[in-house]
Amino acid sequence: MVIKLSERESLLKSFTLFFLVIEIFLVSIFYFYYKVEKEHIDRELILEMKNYSLFFDDDRFDIDVVSLKKSTKTFYELYHDQKNIYILVPLPESRKDAVKVFYPLNKYYKLLHKTKISLLRQFLLLSFIAVFISVLFSFYVLSPLRKSLQLLEMFIKDIIHDLNTPLTSILVNLKMMDADNEEVENIGKSAQTISMLQNNLDAYLKEAIFEREKFDLKEIVQEQVDFFAPMYNYLDWEVNIQSSVIKSDPNAFARIIYNLLSNACKYNTSDGFIKISMQGTTLSIANSSYDGIKNPSKAFERFYKENERGLGIGLHIVKKLCAQLDIEKRLESKDNIVTVYLDLSKVV
Repeated sequence: MVIKLSERESLLKSFTLFFLVIEIFLVSIFYFYYKVEKEHIDRELILEMKNYSLFFDDDRFDIDVVSLKKSTKTFYELYHDQKNIYILVPLPESRKDAVKVFYPLNKYYKLLHKTKISLLRQFLLLSFIAVFISVLFSFYVLSPLRKSLQLLEMFIKDIIHDLNTPLTSILVNLKMMDADNEEVENIGKSAQTISMLQNNLDAYLKEAIFEREKFDLKEIVQEQVDFFAPMYNYLDWEVNIQSSVIKSDPNAFARIIYNLLSNACKYNTSDGFIKISMQGTTLSIANSSYDGIKNPSKAFERFYKENERGLGIGLHIVKKLCAQLDIEKRLESKDNIVTVYLDLSKVV
């Protein structure tokens, strides 16, 4: 059974939640159980000390006579000093003195330690059982989610499959038509947009195997700019990239640039700009926006949106592709300017 990333995340979160709840419950029980056991040990010692004060037949204890002057301690209560635990027993026919029955403190601590070890073993055994129960319960909870995801994936796969034939037919027929016709050109761009969205859905559903090869970074970026610039001709486009060779999957890299430029265009202002530049091995794409991004750290999360436009999967696909191509990404939003940085040091 293959578990997808989203299912692994749900499984891990469910397991962690169930296990922590059980462990907190167990810790609370064993803490109070230890307190009860300690009180039980104390009561037994007090009873045994009282018996010793009557019969003096226990080698574990010893006695001494102490003065009761300025003492507020009561009889038959357990006290301790630096070396012993002890009780005070009234001395017949004397109100000024008392019998002190004491037990070595180190032996007392050994009794407590033995109790702790016993409880710890029980706790570890129950914790192991808790792990097993948490795993089973997590799989049980995950089952409906897994079925829902499978249905969704089958639905998307059917859509992708059904789009393949008519989309391929449109693209092939467009190549045979007059390329200088503006309407034909617009249809071609729309078909390419649908094709790229289809590729995004395909990349979203499966873990692709990428073929790394050398290609010119500037050509890939310029190809995507040439695609978007006519549709968003009211934006000020600035491209400052020199020809440089990188080794990666050109189709996957093109989808990264496509999704970043698509977002930069859709969420831009009516008189905004898009600036693409290269400094060292870092490619940056900056764009103006109305309000920037309120939570940049969440921008690449699946289905995250700050308005009603889009599906919230474009930047998540960028995140997924970047991870698979060993490209570090970073997003900043400052003064209504959103900038995405791609660190290409591992692919140059």
